[in-house]
Amino acid sequence: MRWRKMIGLLLLCVTLIAITACGSKEAGPAQSNGDTNTENSSEGDNAALRDVKVVLDWTPNTNHTGLYAAVDQGFYEAEGLNVEIVQPGAGGADTMVASNEVPFGVSYQESVTQARTQGVPLVSIAAVIQHNTSGFAAPTDRNIKSPKDFEGKTYGGWGSPVEEAVMQSIMEGEGADVSKVKNINMGDADFFTAVKRDIDFAWIFYAWTGIEAELRGEPIDMLYVKDYSEALDYYTPVLVTNETTIQNDPELVKAFMKATSEGYQYAIDHPEDAANILIKAVPDLDKDLVLASQKWLSPKYTDDAPRWGEQKQEVWQNYTDWMYSKKLLDEQIDVSKAYTNDFLPQ
Repeated sequence: MRWRKMIGLLLLCVTLIAITACGSKEAGPAQSNGDTNTENSSEGDNAALRDVKVVLDWTPNTNHTGLYAAVDQGFYEAEGLNVEIVQPGAGGADTMVASNEVPFGVSYQESVTQARTQGVPLVSIAAVIQHNTSGFAAPTDRNIKSPKDFEGKTYGGWGSPVEEAVMQSIMEGEGADVSKVKNINMGDADFFTAVKRDIDFAWIFYAWTGIEAELRGEPIDMLYVKDYSEALDYYTPVLVTNETTIQNDPELVKAFMKATSEGYQYAIDHPEDAANILIKAVPDLDKDLVLASQKWLSPKYTDDAPRWGEQKQEVWQNYTDWMYSKKLLDEQIDVSKAYTNDFLPQ
């Protein structure tokens, strides 16, 4: 499954949200999984509860388990909320949240940063995972053991300037030349199809595609981008809302985040049970993959942070400075306005 397409196209769409919707998924590392249907998350008589939607960034996976656990375990209901988990429309999750179509969504630090340079008031309210679990992956027979080994190889991506900038950053540290990498667009092909067809490596999230490679018995070499640059250890994914919701309905944000935090803590404490909740909600998912992915990912939700969801200003500043240095931003942003920890439970 391809998580996100070209960031530039997304942001063009986002700037038009006040007038109309536009079409694009969000750009980023690839995952390998087929589309699934949107899952409603609540049943029965909820007349006394407030209906709330949260939109995913892509099809359901273990990045989202805490949301499904919060529904299944009644954490949202305890806060007076009837939460429905939905998939993004044509304009993408960021567009839906920024335009007040839905109050909450799943996004990425890079998307929020880009959006705010365009005056789009997205705000990150929690880091789903503390450290970046994405990186460049290749079948072991390609002998890609370091960024220098990218030279002379073919990279499959989605055509975003971010990809080459990241690749350039980690290659330069190894004295390598990014111009010696051939770049092609993978289109709709997943990682496993593409590496058998016409590419040597791609950018993936290990928690999904890397785990799937293990289950397939197709070993890969994984080069995590955070291991080569502190600036690239950014938050991906994050939960977002918009400034209007924060200003006009802070109690809603507080209630949503309390229950969501409980959902992710449940997934941390009970990975197998949480995996089964996700499988029950989205039966089209591969059960073995969900279970293995959840066991790998659950400890990484909080990792070395004092609580789930915590965000650090230095992480936001480091990545913003890096994006600006690579000319991926037209201007710097005030990172203190791009995220908040204020709605995380103490």
